[in-house]
Amino acid sequence: MAHAPAIDPEVETSLVAPSSGTPDVSVVVTIFNEAETIDDLATRLRAALDGFDRTWEVVFVDDGSSDGSRGRLRQVHEQDPRMRVVLLKRNVGQHPAMAAGMQASRADIVVTMDGDLQNDPSDIPKLVRALEVEGVEVASGRRSQRADALMGRQLPSRAINAMLRRLTRVEISDYGCAFNAYRRAAFEPVLHVIGRQKFTKALVLSTGAPVVEVDLINHPREHSKYSRIRLIRLALHVLTGFWPQPIQWAGLGLGIVCGVTSLAVAVYGVIFWAVESNFPGLAFLSSLVLGVLAVQGLILGLLGEYVIRIQRDVERRPLYVIQEILE
Repeated sequence: MAHAPAIDPEVETSLVAPSSGTPDVSVVVTIFNEAETIDDLATRLRAALDGFDRTWEVVFVDDGSSDGSRGRLRQVHEQDPRMRVVLLKRNVGQHPAMAAGMQASRADIVVTMDGDLQNDPSDIPKLVRALEVEGVEVASGRRSQRADALMGRQLPSRAINAMLRRLTRVEISDYGCAFNAYRRAAFEPVLHVIGRQKFTKALVLSTGAPVVEVDLINHPREHSKYSRIRLIRLALHVLTGFWPQPIQWAGLGLGIVCGVTSLAVAVYGVIFWAVESNFPGLAFLSSLVLGVLAVQGLILGLLGEYVIRIQRDVERRPLYVIQEILE
């Protein structure tokens, strides 16, 4: 893939004057060690958005890159001030970085996308028009022909999507696609939570925001940042993030199973003692141990509720710290 030539900030002046007022569309792009593709990405973004009859801005969020991405972003901003840059002090992860960009965006319609060129900027007008034509608050990107490996990415993704559909009760097919368009009214109520939870789209849709799915181009990802272990951790995050009662259910299940088993063993011990005239010490000891486990399970369920309440109240540490914004 040919890359656009590097821009020399000492020679080339800004091609576009800074826009005044609020743009119609903000595009939030997260960047982490993408120095080789930033020039190409900026060129494609400018071509797609200049050909669209909307005023626009791009908000690049550099998530603590260490490969020269920041220098490339500075040069992109100098060439076109409509391409703003948010530099985070350290790497905090894709979702907190996305939250920083959404917070910094100014338009009523905000499009989110990755910066690895798997998402095609030419699809931005399609997402925005879907919002306007369908009268919804979320245009959800759907990778209809995924370029990822079947076993390594697609099957785990399908399992996680099935979990999210069940937990959010919103029937869309691709929760993992980061290429989406939102109306500000859809994400502002949960903006303080975005980043603390993965799957920003699932979080927004769980509030009841109306949604339409849009088929998008999906280019191959040369270097996936998701290992199998990370995908497993992601599935666990879905359970703990969107299913608020896992500890309660685990405690209740343990209490019921151990309680019923304890009672059954105790009944067996009494019958054995009556029939055989022999005291079944081991059976009664087992019944006692299972009874204690049943009580502990019920206590675990109660503690789980308290832990969730405490977590909601005290988890207030900052998700990200902005080092600099290039306006």
